[in-house]
Amino acid sequence: MIMNKNFFYCFCILLLINTFADAQHKQYDVVIDEVMIDPSPQIGLPNYEWIELKNASSFPINLEGWRLKDLNSSSGPFPEFILQPDSFLIICSSSALPSLSSFGPAIKITSFPSLDNDNNTISISDRNEKIIHAVSYSSEWYQNELKKDGGWSLEMIDTKNPCSGFSNWIASKNKSGGSPGIKNSVDGINKDEVAPKLLNAFANNSTTITLVFDEPVNSVQAASTATFTFDKGLSAINANAVPPIFDKINLEMNRPIEEGFIYNISVKNLGDCSGNLIEEKNVSKVGLAQDADSFDLVVNEILFNPLPGGVDFVELYNRSKKIIDLKQIFIANRNSSREISSITQSSKETFLLFPEEFISVTTDPVSVKSQYITLNPDAFLKTKTLPSFSNDKGNVIILNQQGNIIDEVSYSDKWHFPLLHNTQGVSLERIDYHSSSIQSNFHSAATSVGFATPGYKNSQIKLMNELAGEIIITPEIISPDNDGNNDFAVINYSFPSIGYVANITIFDASGRPVRHLQKNSLLGIKGYFHWDGLGEKNNKLPQGIYIIYTEVFNKEGRMKHFKNTIVLARRKI
Repeated sequence: MIMNKNFFYCFCILLLINTFADAQHKQYDVVIDEVMIDPSPQIGLPNYEWIELKNASSFPINLEGWRLKDLNSSSGPFPEFILQPDSFLIICSSSALPSLSSFGPAIKITSFPSLDNDNNTISISDRNEKIIHAVSYSSEWYQNELKKDGGWSLEMIDTKNPCSGFSNWIASKNKSGGSPGIKNSVDGINKDEVAPKLLNAFANNSTTITLVFDEPVNSVQAASTATFTFDKGLSAINANAVPPIFDKINLEMNRPIEEGFIYNISVKNLGDCSGNLIEEKNVSKVGLAQDADSFDLVVNEILFNPLPGGVDFVELYNRSKKIIDLKQIFIANRNSSREISSITQSSKETFLLFPEEFISVTTDPVSVKSQYITLNPDAFLKTKTLPSFSNDKGNVIILNQQGNIIDEVSYSDKWHFPLLHNTQGVSLERIDYHSSSIQSNFHSAATSVGFATPGYKNSQIKLMNELAGEIIITPEIISPDNDGNNDFAVINYSFPSIGYVANITIFDASGRPVRHLQKNSLLGIKGYFHWDGLGEKNNKLPQGIYIIYTEVFNKEGRMKHFKNTIVLARRKI
């Protein structure tokens, strides 16, 4: 009888433990604290993918019925396993279990998701499908160029800081390549004291808006519509954080938003999972995207010959009045047959580019930011690949979702400023947003800005700030035969004030300079110059069409160009 009572008491205790372990857990009580996403080439661990879980709570948790998921698939349910506080569990496939069991407690699950080597999201959810923890990793998290090639695990530094992403993960320092089943080799204090930032916002449709943050946010605070403030009479009537990462919030609006309008949204009293409340980076614009057409976007800057260790970038500028979704914009080049080739999507996710805004598209924003001054570090889009842009010449093409060309630049290294002895690491910048994509509208980025201005207005943009004034050529046809009738051209100028300087060059119809008529000539308010139809060495020029090209500038750097056509005729004898 005593024996039966003891058995009954033990059974009740176990039942209470299991019930407590199953019912009391909450988000982040169990965390994914190590992942082996690329086990080859082997360093010292079995050639299998696996993840490690840690119980970060103070009580045991039953994992029965839990699942491991990525964005496209889900594993089978976990078997019963009581994970004790501050202990670890290896999760792997059936084939990997015999090899990994020797490193510590391990369980096998069916349909173990494939762990992509770069840019993947994995999560664990309990038997009620509640997300307990999720990790959206990339190869940058290794923070080590050698180890990112394989054989090393990614380890979380501080398991009390489970949401910080890149700043809280690094390649394992264990000589075996990882530390499955035991405390991480990089284990330490890495307190999160950085507030979340609102990166951007976009409209899914006329009544739903999505906000994008740089880290997971508190899902309870995110559900309060009082957290979000709009202008133009707009407000949110429903809000929820988007699983599994919770770095996005969907808002249902009180009324439809209107096409062509730009709305402003601000966020307050919203924290991350460490309790840091959002601060100055809490405002974004939003609106309905419109289809891009010819020259709505232009190629504003190109780096095609990067510095050692650097990468190419293409900067776009929205010169239209439209809101343009860069998910629907593609970058391409031309192959040897002059066909459009290597088409690459600018952004895999919806990203809005508003009127008069810049965006730099590159495979490695971190590298670009490390090599150049970036006055707008948020104006970057990372893409997995970019078309190949040759160092000597090539084509940068912008396409819309219909495959129509929006803008195309057929660049050449010869477009650079002629006195630059080395053009490596020097970008070509567009001079005038509203002029053609030709050589005369591009210039090497200035030395003073470090030879590139990714994500910001160009160093040569001052050339667009044109002067008021005019150049008039009379007559339209000259016949320099000394007969007293239209023997020379008169180049009349008129400007609103003194202090202007002019260069005047005569070009033939093939674009070759034949006469440098004036060099750095100081102008009055009004005046004129003569051209007698002769070449640089007072040689007689053949009859035909000529261009009088006048460049006028002042000490503030403001500039204007004039192109006037004139016909040189000769009397038949």
